[in-house]
Amino acid sequence: MGKTNPRKAAWAKRKARVKNQVRGTSERPRLTVFRSLNHMYAQVIDDTKGVTLAAASSRGGDLAAEDGHKGNVATAAKVGRAVAEAAKSAGVTKVVFDRNGFLYHGRVKALAEAAREAGLEF
Repeated sequence: MGKTNPRKAAWAKRKARVKNQVRGTSERPRLTVFRSLNHMYAQVIDDTKGVTLAAASSRGGDLAAEDGHKGNVATAAKVGRAVAEAAKSAGVTKVVFDRNGFLYHGRVKALAEAAREAGLEF
C-alpha cells in the first residue's frame, strides 16, 4: 500500500462536500468543471435523467487545433464560452455551478466568468 497524497485527499473531501449540496435538475442542470495540469473540461449534466446535455474541453473542437499549452487561464475562458454556446444550443440558460472540489480562483474562475458572459445564468 502506498501513502495517500494529502492534496488529493483534501480535494476528495472538498468534492464530496460540494457534491452533497449541488444537484442538477431539468430546469437547472449542473455545470461541472474538471481541471488537469494540461487541460480543462466542462459539462452540463441533468442529474435527474443522468444525461450530459452539453460539453466542451480544451482537447476537442477548435481549441484542440490551437498551438501552445492548454492548461492556462486563457484556454479556460475559451472552454467556458464554448460550453455556454453548447448549452444554449441545447436549450439551457440557467445552471448550477459545480466547482468539483476545486477552489474558485484561477482557471475555474475564468471558466465560470466566461460562461456567464456568454449567456449562462448561475
